[in-house]
Amino acid sequence: MSGDLALVLALLAAAIVMFAAGKPRMDAVALLMMTLLPLTGVIDMNDALAGLADPSIVLIAALFVVGEGLARTGVAQRLGDWLLARAARDETRLTVLLMLVVAGVGAVMSSTAVVAIFIPIVLRIARTTGIAPARLMMPLSFAALHSGMMTLIATAPNLVVNSELVRRGHDGFPLFGITPFGLPLLAIGIGYMLVARRWLAGPAPAGAAGRFRPFLSEWIDRYGLADRAHRLRVGAQSPIAGRTLQELDLRGASGVNIIAIERNGRFANAMLSPQPATRIETGDVLFLDVAGGIDVEALCRRLGLERLTLAGAYFSDQSQEIGMVEVMIPPDSRFIGKSIVEARIRSQYGLHVVGLRRGNASPGDGLLAEKLRLGDTLLLTGRWRQIRRMQSSGEEVIVLDLPAEIDDVIPAPARAPHALFALAAMILLMVTGIVTHLQAALIACLLMGLTRCIDLDSAYRSIHWQSIVLIVGMLPFSLALQRTGGVELAADALLGMAGDAGPRTILAALFAITALMGLFISNTATAVLMAPVAMGVGDAMGASPYPFAMTVALAASCAFMTPVSSPVNTLVVGPGNYRFGDFVRVGAPYMLIALAVSVTLVPWLLPP
Repeated sequence: MSGDLALVLALLAAAIVMFAAGKPRMDAVALLMMTLLPLTGVIDMNDALAGLADPSIVLIAALFVVGEGLARTGVAQRLGDWLLARAARDETRLTVLLMLVVAGVGAVMSSTAVVAIFIPIVLRIARTTGIAPARLMMPLSFAALHSGMMTLIATAPNLVVNSELVRRGHDGFPLFGITPFGLPLLAIGIGYMLVARRWLAGPAPAGAAGRFRPFLSEWIDRYGLADRAHRLRVGAQSPIAGRTLQELDLRGASGVNIIAIERNGRFANAMLSPQPATRIETGDVLFLDVAGGIDVEALCRRLGLERLTLAGAYFSDQSQEIGMVEVMIPPDSRFIGKSIVEARIRSQYGLHVVGLRRGNASPGDGLLAEKLRLGDTLLLTGRWRQIRRMQSSGEEVIVLDLPAEIDDVIPAPARAPHALFALAAMILLMVTGIVTHLQAALIACLLMGLTRCIDLDSAYRSIHWQSIVLIVGMLPFSLALQRTGGVELAADALLGMAGDAGPRTILAALFAITALMGLFISNTATAVLMAPVAMGVGDAMGASPYPFAMTVALAASCAFMTPVSSPVNTLVVGPGNYRFGDFVRVGAPYMLIALAVSVTLVPWLLPP
């Protein structure tokens, strides 16, 4: 072993120790190694920074942006809502559908982003069904890891391995080159999780315990709003069609608040905020808050309105558009001493006062005429846009609380068709090979920007810079190990341990080493280090590099055994209330199953 190789291995060992200890954080370790490696003289600073120009790095960043576009337009969340509707309260069906949906979505966007999107969805499902979150969060992380085996672009380790193939002069894997291995593993993983979830004991969700924001349903009960919401369509012969809200004055004449107006748009229903100059059109759907004591049937007959169903109490089924906020009257508010009508809160904020509490009491039906006092708590409702605007500019009220549902609001739901078009275009370009994978992803990013699925600020925020820096900082190790003979040394050692064993034994050893390294460092860093070793083994055997590269890619996605092996696992630790041993107990047996399946399939589909 040369002195240069000894220095490189010492730095690699130090990096692995720091990764395992979690101090400093992973991207800081990568930056440290990128700084120290040129000091060994094996590589220069240009070599250390070469990863910044690697096409696979830019591709990973672009895929984060594409994933954010799918999240902002609600594509992923609508799949979650469909999941809940289809699974009902059947835990087995729910687990199967959850894993299929997450693996499918993760095939075209970052698995980390998929888990971040689905955690609140799964928690909401757990609350609704009474299932312990621990029994759903582990299937979520397993499915996200399996999604890395669905397509080439699904996870960073695949792109790292593919990049190493291309760098060595070979053709890369096609977009769906990994899919024949991933689908059987996903099917086996779902079956395994249906059994293993029983090992994940945990308390059922305990209502409000452990959270800080109330749900809309709690405010609906507290303020007695359940029977006041109505959804009515304006008929062709309605006398209010063609008239403005100011002309109608429904609030003053009939005690009716128009909370929102749903009007057919090009792709989806457009929700309008009612303004005095807003003109009612035939076919509009009005969301009304009707004061107690008013005969709604008589109101419909008089105004030519048709009653429609509401799936949730007080517009809770419209929580993507209509929200609530609880505010308090402060000492210096000009609203003190005025009635709600006199205070003109609706004119100032575009929100409607639908509830008032004074201490623990409510004034009853005379809400609009009640004089406001210091410390009164008001419940306002309207579109989320107005709520956020009031939150940032409100001077006469203090925002006390926002509901938990605000975290699930989709910023650009009407743009979902555009996001799906951009995604389809990217996949089509990748499959046909008309342009490179990187160009296809950049075209998808531009399409999402042009169609306003995502803005530049959101695009920059969506990129997981810690992962980017980690890959860039660890890539120089691959070059340093090759220049010092470290790759050949590792390949020879692996072949020496296997002796005269056949290719399957070599692939099994390669899979096991890659998976075991994932116990201590991230799966992305593992792929960076093991991809050149796998290629070296193939070269030493005079065999095709593809089965060895595929084995590393599959093993890197089998990061099931610890919560630090992948960000996917780390994200679910808190919501699932897991301990380190939970991942070992569930993940270790499945890693052995995945090893056996992979070693069976890889030589069969990709002969050495």
